[in-house]
Amino acid sequence: MPWRGTINAELVVFPDVIGKSERHLANYYLDITNAVCPITFVRTKLLVERMAPGEIAEVRLNAGEPLENVPRSLKELGHEVLDVRPEEDSESAGVFRLRLRKGG
Repeated sequence: MPWRGTINAELVVFPDVIGKSERHLANYYLDITNAVCPITFVRTKLLVERMAPGEIAEVRLNAGEPLENVPRSLKELGHEVLDVRPEEDSESAGVFRLRLRKGG
């Protein structure tokens, strides 16, 4: 399938993947590994505000404060954290991928 996403800084938008069942697919990808708290959550929250209910985003974040605060804050706002897992790439030690579904 040809790539038909839109890139905006560290945000990649894939408008045509809703309903796909593969674990790795998401409507949005956001890399916040270069940001520090509280900017990590601010950028994630701005992304979620752009999303429609039920859409899925994958956020790449560092261990430590971002990994502790971002999932907790998303849940507090009524969004579903689907999973959080470490990246499998050996060069990405301490980097995680969080998948979330926007609540209604």
